[in-house]
Amino acid sequence: MQETELLELTDELTDQEEKIVVIGARVHNLQNINVEIPRNKLTVITGLSGSGKSSLAFDTIYAEGQRRYIETFSAYARSFLGNMERPDVDKITGLSPVISIEQKTTNKNPRSTVGTVTEIYDFLRLLYARAAEAFSYETGEKMVKYTDEQILKLINEQFAGQRILIMAPLVRGRKGHYRELFEQTRKKGFLYARIDGEVTELKPNMRVDRYKNHFIEIVVDRLAVEEGSMKRLKDSVQMAMKQGHGVCLIMDHDSETLKYYSRQLMCPTTGISYNEPAPHNFSFNSPQGACHKCNGLGQIAEIDLEKIMPDPAMSIAKGGIAPLGPHKNTLIFWQIEALGDKYGFTLKTPVKDIPEEAMNAILYGTSERITLKNSPLGSSVNYMMSYEGIVKYIDSQRDDNPSKTAQKWANQFVREQACPECHGHRLKKESLYFKIDGKNISELAQMDVAELKAWFDGLEDRITDRQRKIGTEVIKEIRTRISFLLDVGLEYLSLDRASATLSGGESQRIRLATQIGSQLVNVLYILDEPSIGLHHRDNLRLINSLEKLRDTGNSVIVVEHDKDMMLSADYLVDMGPFAGRHGGEIVAAGTPQEVLKANTLTSKYLTGEHQIAVPEKRRKGNGKELKLVGCKGHNLKNVDVSFPLGRLICVTGVSGSGKSSLINGTLQPILSQHFFNSLKDPLSYEKIEGLQHIDKVVQVDQSPLGRTPRSNPVTYTGVFSDIRALFAQLPEAKIRGYKPGRFSFNVKGGRCEDCQGGGLKLIEMNFLPDVYVHCDTCNGKRYNRETLEVRYKGKSISDVLDMTINQGVEFFESLPSIAHKLRTLQEVGLGYITLGQSSTTLSGGESQRVKLATELAKKDTGKTLYILDEPTTGLHFEDIRVLLEVLNKLVDRGNTVIVIEHNMDVIKVADHIIDLGPEGGRGGGQVLITGTPEVVVKNKSSYTAMYLKNELAL
Repeated sequence: MQETELLELTDELTDQEEKIVVIGARVHNLQNINVEIPRNKLTVITGLSGSGKSSLAFDTIYAEGQRRYIETFSAYARSFLGNMERPDVDKITGLSPVISIEQKTTNKNPRSTVGTVTEIYDFLRLLYARAAEAFSYETGEKMVKYTDEQILKLINEQFAGQRILIMAPLVRGRKGHYRELFEQTRKKGFLYARIDGEVTELKPNMRVDRYKNHFIEIVVDRLAVEEGSMKRLKDSVQMAMKQGHGVCLIMDHDSETLKYYSRQLMCPTTGISYNEPAPHNFSFNSPQGACHKCNGLGQIAEIDLEKIMPDPAMSIAKGGIAPLGPHKNTLIFWQIEALGDKYGFTLKTPVKDIPEEAMNAILYGTSERITLKNSPLGSSVNYMMSYEGIVKYIDSQRDDNPSKTAQKWANQFVREQACPECHGHRLKKESLYFKIDGKNISELAQMDVAELKAWFDGLEDRITDRQRKIGTEVIKEIRTRISFLLDVGLEYLSLDRASATLSGGESQRIRLATQIGSQLVNVLYILDEPSIGLHHRDNLRLINSLEKLRDTGNSVIVVEHDKDMMLSADYLVDMGPFAGRHGGEIVAAGTPQEVLKANTLTSKYLTGEHQIAVPEKRRKGNGKELKLVGCKGHNLKNVDVSFPLGRLICVTGVSGSGKSSLINGTLQPILSQHFFNSLKDPLSYEKIEGLQHIDKVVQVDQSPLGRTPRSNPVTYTGVFSDIRALFAQLPEAKIRGYKPGRFSFNVKGGRCEDCQGGGLKLIEMNFLPDVYVHCDTCNGKRYNRETLEVRYKGKSISDVLDMTINQGVEFFESLPSIAHKLRTLQEVGLGYITLGQSSTTLSGGESQRVKLATELAKKDTGKTLYILDEPTTGLHFEDIRVLLEVLNKLVDRGNTVIVIEHNMDVIKVADHIIDLGPEGGRGGGQVLITGTPEVVVKNKSSYTAMYLKNELAL
């Protein structure tokens, strides 16, 4: 081979090594595409919703990376790992180990917190176990511990020349008769014990009052502390230590002065002692550290008497005790009536006027002789009543009744509240009295990340030399991890914030910060819209974090629609040209500058050729308003907010400023309780005014439509019931006697029983991953042959499910009931999905639009309030334009739409903005300004105003 040929081959191989090459990708709607993605670069994949971005990034590249990783395991290990289906692709080269950071993996476990996910709390536990100082929870004094030599020296110094009693504490403030303890102590040869402050001789069968708290110490020895008694003193102290489990008590015989000495941490005044601290003592997930009352959850569910008696002015007969309802001729009302005869009230007495003793009997039960009147047992039946009480009955339904209906009924009378034992700190009392620089571990966990950073800054100057020497490395690690959280814009989160309350974007950015901290190199990271929930102010910090990940020697692929992210990328892949079956192609790829010249839908929005127009005039609304007063939930600072009805309202503010607390945590639960008797309690507020101006609330969120592949858009919207009813009315179906249930793939009879209506069969591959294949019997059609023989316009029920929404609208054009519902799905930009598409394959944005379409299909009265939380998630510029048309249509019909949003295209078209801030976390929770976008931009303290000004070109 000549030298030039060798050089060309070397260059070609090097070029291949620096690219991830995908050849012939056909997953979902991908059209057999080929794409080259540069390694060690920041690549953004963008395009219309449903164009195939996630199919390429996650279902092809990530899935193949995972499959290759699993194949490195032994056959035995692989047999435990579940499905690892090979993606439908010809070849992928240049693939590094892959880590996916998605939004769907938020941990809903109540024990998972920001601190545990980031592992910062684990390092804090280690720091407190090794370097914290212990204080007495009784007196606040610093705890002490001594060696045996120090104890002897102190006794010599403090009791020199005095007669003393050397005692071993056995019982400290506990109830019991302790007969066995006294008997065992006598058998060991001890003659005296100090019981509740009095020295008493131990006698056979001795016992104390079992219902009182007792303090019991064994008298080990009596002696005078002088030079000749040192050997005896030493032996007696060691015996006392042994019997008292490391603690002994010395009492001056004359003055009765007491002194405790311990090998463990001990309060010098009261003698209470702590075990040597270990990391698990500071964990609320460990029995050694968790509060015993709430088991480390920080909250307990308690019966709420206000819910049991919502209106004290109402009588029991009228339903004043909610669990009982209005008066019925049943045993419980006879019993309460009998209690009334005894305590001087009737069923018609207002609840507030019933004597306290009587109300306690009604609520908590009683056992007493009563006379039942007017019962089927006969008049004036006298018997011993054992009445368990309403509270106990509700508790039994919650804890013991397997029926979900019964549990749901009982839960409506329950309220979550802070644990009275640990006051929400989750830990045992002893653990909270270990402190560093005056703070216990729970106080640090309650600080937001920015506050925590400030506390750790200069900590070495505020602690002792010993603490500094022990904690240097741990403090360094904590600081590093805190800085990563700050880098991704999460300074407003606190370490004790539950993972379940985080948005998809927040949990994704936490995992991103964790990955930056891992310092791995030569890894391929794939992220799914990390900018979700992030204000424009923090976008630059997120981009810097991704660039930091790239600069350490990794490849980063981001599925994203954010304009700043696209323009900051090293390489941009634009997918389209449209969605669903009309997408799945690469319409442009290259540097952002190259893609801008490509004349695609994305490039037109990036260059400004296409844009979402600012309305010429803002809607004035209907002149009515909904007003929330005194909102104090989470970080809200006693705010009052008015929502003008009949307008498109946008709630804005930096991440963590209190938007979700105000809308999802306060307003929505209030309205749901008012209209639908929802069980979810709102956050703290004083009052709400204007409820009479609306008649319904609809929350449209991004949670999945269903948990199984059987759920799909037509079953969720209800149009499938109409389609099945149509097929059941066909002549062929009537001849065969088919009912609508025959055409359901969830019911026996019409479905294929081989795959039970799923269309797919699970093939277990033993030591290889399981594989899903089309069912051989029905070939993926879900139904048996007889059902498929019934056709409408030549199409079977299976053919209908395979249609796209666009095709369905045309096909059912002559049937208004079906066409109307399908047309609403088309109007929200979902014409590309199929009628029977599994809900598990829909993105969060698609799920939200299916829900929106479902609401649109219903008849509204023009007085409905719609609440949407970041509806632009997963949406391209063009999709946002379509979404805004739908929202405007709702408002034009007289309804009110409240949108929590960061996207400037939505904010700029709003009729009314409520801007919260000025910062996140403790620095937020205030209403900065309200009004039209033109009014809001004049506020100089608002970050939203700063960016909105550019959009409005003011």
